[in-house]
Amino acid sequence: MVVITTVIEKLAKPFLKWAGGKGQLLAEIQVRLPQEIKAGQIDTYIEPFVGGGAVFFYIAQRYPAIEHFYLFDINEDLVRCYNAVKNNVASLVDELKSLQDKFTRKSLPERKDFYYQTRKDFNSDKDPAKLIFLNKTCFNGLYRVNKSGEFNVPFGHYKNPTICNEDNLRAASNLLQKAKIIHGGFEKSEKFITKKNFIYLDPPYRPLGPTANFTSYSKEDFTNQDQIRLADFCQQINKKGAKLLLSNSDPKNENPKDHFFENNYPTTLGFHIDRVEASRVINCKASGRGQIKELLITNY
Repeated sequence: MVVITTVIEKLAKPFLKWAGGKGQLLAEIQVRLPQEIKAGQIDTYIEPFVGGGAVFFYIAQRYPAIEHFYLFDINEDLVRCYNAVKNNVASLVDELKSLQDKFTRKSLPERKDFYYQTRKDFNSDKDPAKLIFLNKTCFNGLYRVNKSGEFNVPFGHYKNPTICNEDNLRAASNLLQKAKIIHGGFEKSEKFITKKNFIYLDPPYRPLGPTANFTSYSKEDFTNQDQIRLADFCQQINKKGAKLLLSNSDPKNENPKDHFFENNYPTTLGFHIDRVEASRVINCKASGRGQIKELLITNY
């Protein structure tokens, strides 16, 4: 009898935790992907706000007809980290293992001191391995900076954080060989967009209320005017004939009379707005977390 064994390659996953990461919405995004992707008629994927990259990782491993990937972000630390994973994963893994070993050997009070010293060092040298270390050991896995661009998230007090997932970093590195990773704002992606493209846009969400303004992924905030500028950009994408899907917060969670997105993504221009369930987790109070509506906007 011949026994046939199949080796199943593990899929790469995002290597950073990221506020607003789209892992929880992948099923909703999947059912809303354009038919052209499923039919193999899309050859280029563009993501102007890559963040944690959950949608890129999902699509790049399931739709082989897509040959070109362009990933952008205004966060220079993030782009540097992606390029380090892509181009220098072996040395990155070695450095991260060293940080992990030093951290896990220490008592909890010593770990806290080590964290803050590493944070200070990172703000000086911007080392990608230190960014991954901080991401795995800081409070809530946040990335947040002050107006000077310094990472300022406090220590997270985790007992056994997974700091260096070598297998996933190497799998992510292999996948990122398909991608060009570019530092810049969303408008920098415009010159790459043509008709046979799919663009997924996941900007810093429009705040739901005056105390919900968590947009400091870079030292520049993403304002209401930026949201309007993004809507204008999406209209330009629409005119080019490319397919786009955009996610954002739903202001009607707080104010049913807030028609910001209906006004800026009108059906008369071919946009469609769906409301989907999501979990709100970025809140210092447990009472501020839970189910909430988010928007998925398409031009098809």
